[in-house]
Amino acid sequence: MTLLVIENYPKAGMAALGRYASAEGLPARVIRAYAGEPLPDEINGYVGLVVLGGAQSALDDEAYPHLAAVCSLIRRFHETNRPVLGICLGCQLIARTFGGRNILNQPIEFGWHEVTPTPAGLADPVLGALGEGGPLFHWHTDTVSMPDGAEHLATSKMTPVQAFRVGRATYAIQFHFEAALEDVRDWSETFADEILPHTPDWSERLDTDAARHAAKADELGAALAKAWLDLVS
Repeated sequence: MTLLVIENYPKAGMAALGRYASAEGLPARVIRAYAGEPLPDEINGYVGLVVLGGAQSALDDEAYPHLAAVCSLIRRFHETNRPVLGICLGCQLIARTFGGRNILNQPIEFGWHEVTPTPAGLADPVLGALGEGGPLFHWHTDTVSMPDGAEHLATSKMTPVQAFRVGRATYAIQFHFEAALEDVRDWSETFADEILPHTPDWSERLDTDAARHAAKADELGAALAKAWLDLVS
């Protein structure tokens, strides 16, 4: 059993989700699609697909020609009833794949903010792990409208569609539940020049915000990650 993981942006990997998968003995093959690594032609050796985030638009095929191929890969896994997980850009690519609308250049949602499951989310085998919800890490300007027939699973104050499911096991999650505090600190350093224009006080706020939110966010992120990995296994 191997997960297929698509990285869409440099230094934006699986983070805590990868650590939990490794702890459960689930290996992952990582394709650095942003660097031109080809997507596999054969999917029979994979039990699930993870499509990670990135700063680019889900519609920017001219600059990132691999995005259309990722959408095709999402559809192939979905049609063979294998679990799919799209996070941030991956969520937006799932929406694109199944006919949802990509809504670009909205006000930024960044940092730890509350995510609330919908009634369907509370009953869902994966999103139900969030219980009544709580703070999770966000970093996006683009968002989506759901494809026809999708199940709406979670929302936030700024972003109506924070999670949805297509069919049995294709999950689109906008927020970064995979980013535990150590990952947020790493991103804050690695991407400091990208954060500065939209959140110039982040370096001063980080410790205070982390003290307020990170423990609960890490707890919820771990529960959500393990629930999705249970679905795969």
